[in-house]
Amino acid sequence: MNQGLVAVIFIVAMLGFMGLGVPLAFSLVLTGASMAWVLGFWDTQLFAQNLVAGIDSFPLLAVPFFILAGELMNTGGISQRIIGMAQAWLGHVRGGLGFVTIGAAVMLSAMSGSALADAAAMATILLPMMRQHGYPVAPAAGLIAAGGVIGPIIPPSMAFVIYGVTTNTSISSLFLSGIVPGLVMALGLVIAWKIQLRGMNLPAGEPMPMRQRLRASVRAVWALLMPIIIIGGMKTGFFTPTEAAVVAAVYALLISFFVHREMRLSDLHGVLVRSAKTTSVVMFLCAGAQVASYMITLADLPATLTEWLGPMVQNPRVLMAVMMVALVVIGTALDLTPTILIFAPVMLPIATKAGIDPVYFGLMFVLNGSIGLITPPVGTVLNVVAGVGRLRLEQVIKGVNPFLVTYLVILVLFIVFPQIVTAPVAWMR
Repeated sequence: MNQGLVAVIFIVAMLGFMGLGVPLAFSLVLTGASMAWVLGFWDTQLFAQNLVAGIDSFPLLAVPFFILAGELMNTGGISQRIIGMAQAWLGHVRGGLGFVTIGAAVMLSAMSGSALADAAAMATILLPMMRQHGYPVAPAAGLIAAGGVIGPIIPPSMAFVIYGVTTNTSISSLFLSGIVPGLVMALGLVIAWKIQLRGMNLPAGEPMPMRQRLRASVRAVWALLMPIIIIGGMKTGFFTPTEAAVVAAVYALLISFFVHREMRLSDLHGVLVRSAKTTSVVMFLCAGAQVASYMITLADLPATLTEWLGPMVQNPRVLMAVMMVALVVIGTALDLTPTILIFAPVMLPIATKAGIDPVYFGLMFVLNGSIGLITPPVGTVLNVVAGVGRLRLEQVIKGVNPFLVTYLVILVLFIVFPQIVTAPVAWMR
């Protein structure tokens, strides 16, 4: 059968099932089944084997433990102490709670690796404070949503784990690649927030006494040690990224119970149930994506896409720009995890054929998919902030637009100057 026709069938089936409201994991399985029927390759036993193979991976064990670590941080007072320290040092300047949000986003990103967990924590604590101090609700909610997107970029990152497993790319190298881009994203938010402040009538506050600042910093010391232990342990080779996730979860559990003492044994049941539910969703997505991915490989769709993009292989930057534009469009309809599972195995071989560094491409892929988390109409992080803050989704979308433009500018910057990503990774290696 014509490969172009198979590609069309894949796209139509995927969009059709999603349009009918079929959950994404089931849409992936049904799309794979549709392709198998068209190709005359129907085999239920093979389907079952691929479903199991999609989650039968040791590195994927990092996902449930990072999810658990994020839940423990929010329940055990770790996130609150990080935000409290940022407020003590930055809260007095004009628009200071916005800078607190950015600082907290960077620090929380270095612990949970989840955009949803970080956005939920910041929306729960900072959004009521911003309302109380007279901040316009839409820009405040938009900044919190944009800050949450840094979560999948700064290590440790669940998105990098899933990408690394899916494409057989070094997870440790992917973690290293996210440090500088994550800080650049934070700097971009600072600049965008300063521009936003020109249209707001917000007074400056009184700075906290140094004694209170130091007290807030001391309260956050155990929380600040968490990313140092995780990243330091991986960098020195003391443990792998998968083992780092276990260390993060155990560390968060011990600190929540025995140091901060803000978590009781009765709270543990709720934490484990929430973590299990989130993990089951992610893992079922991985299983369903493996079925679709197997059929994509069987139909040789990567070769078809390579043929379509063939003229651009000689110009890596143009090829990169075209693929990034395609991913921006895809990000409006798909969440980060399914985007990685479906399109990364197809696009990476084309990128490597053009001479694009696979780690750099992985960073750009995850960054683009993360931006999709604040891109309507799907925008998972937008829905989280709207839900926690009890806002209309339209308000959050309006507030996030300036920061979305900032991220797109940064994306273009990384395409034009890939050395911003590759040079720090080479140095840290």
